[in-house]
Amino acid sequence: MRHQKRVAKLGRTSSHRKALMSNLAASLIQHGKIKTTDAKAKELRRVVERLITYGKKGTVHHRRLAYRVLKDRTLVKTLFDHISPQYTDRAGGYTRTIKLGFRDNDCAAISLIEFVDYKMPGEEKKVSKTAKKNESKSEKLSSTKSKTKKEEQKIEKVEEEKQE
Repeated sequence: MRHQKRVAKLGRTSSHRKALMSNLAASLIQHGKIKTTDAKAKELRRVVERLITYGKKGTVHHRRLAYRVLKDRTLVKTLFDHISPQYTDRAGGYTRTIKLGFRDNDCAAISLIEFVDYKMPGEEKKVSKTAKKNESKSEKLSSTKSKTKKEEQKIEKVEEEKQE
């Protein structure tokens, strides 16, 4: 009986499963969202949520524990500096799994796993650029409106002078 056996085996040996979860976690941290099968996404959720909890604690010991899984210093830095600080107020539930349907060739259930309420470092810059464009457009519109008001005032002054 498999009572209290929580690990999904995914049809792989333990070493292959560990490497798979390590690579999927690294991809998720690097890209912010990935497409994979439902079973892998559900198992990946356990790994990534533990990594984010390590990041929230922020000690050297927890950095080393995260490095054991990710095996890349830049990803550990991204996890601890960009991802985990965004979840300081959230107590778990850092990822979201969205079911996308079935793969064509083998009908495997496919899901998108992503971080909840997370903005990638590059996305913040893109948003600020569009905000700047919108601000400049509104300034241009207000300046054209002010020009028309000034022109109207000039026209009114000229008309008043003509009447006098």
